[in-house]
This record gives sequence, C-alpha cells and structure tokens, in this order.
Amino acid sequence: MSHLTTHVLDTTHGRPAPGIAVTLTDAAGNVVARGTTDDDGRIGDLGPERLAAGDWTLSFATGPYWTGLGSVAFHPRVDVVLTVPEGQSDAHLHVPLLLSPFAYSTYRGS
Repeated sequence: MSHLTTHVLDTTHGRPAPGIAVTLTDAAGNVVARGTTDDDGRIGDLGPERLAAGDWTLSFATGPYWTGLGSVAFHPRVDVVLTVPEGQSDAHLHVPLLLSPFAYSTYRGS
C-alpha cells in the first residue's frame, strides 16, 4: 500500500473531483510520483511505500478541472506542502483537498 493517498472534493457542486492531475515532489523539487484522481476523486496509491522524513509537496492541477466545467479558477494549481516528521515515516498519510473555483482547504485525514 502506498504511504500517501489523497481525495479531492468539489465543494461548489457537492461531489468528488475526477480527472485532477497530482504530482508529488521532494524538498529538492524532484518528481517522485504522479497520479490522476479517479471517478470518486481519489488517488489511493501515490508514491512509494514509505516517504522519508522531511518536506514534500503535492501539486494539484486544478485549472483544467474548472475549465472543463466552464468555470474560471482563481487557483489554477494548488500546492500543499507537508512534513513527514522524524520517526513517523511508517504512518499512513491521507491529504484531502476541498476545492472551489475561488478557495481551497486541506487537512491531514485518516
């Protein structure tokens, strides 16, 4: 199982957001993994089985999603920077993204 999963919810329409490209990069900017949200807005297998302690960035390409719905996005990309603490590299990380054309919110899920 992947160490990292994500879920994107379109809060404007009250449904999952399928087809959003997501890139995982390390602190140096190297691409570690790529994925696309499924019909349920999820990526259940993003990246390696374990992430090293340190900072990581999840980049969500939200612009094409909103364009496809005929909307203009204020945030064409959402970058979520997270830290894997020392000694917690075995813990599963779930990063949900709540999305609208003009705002977003994220949190550490379970």
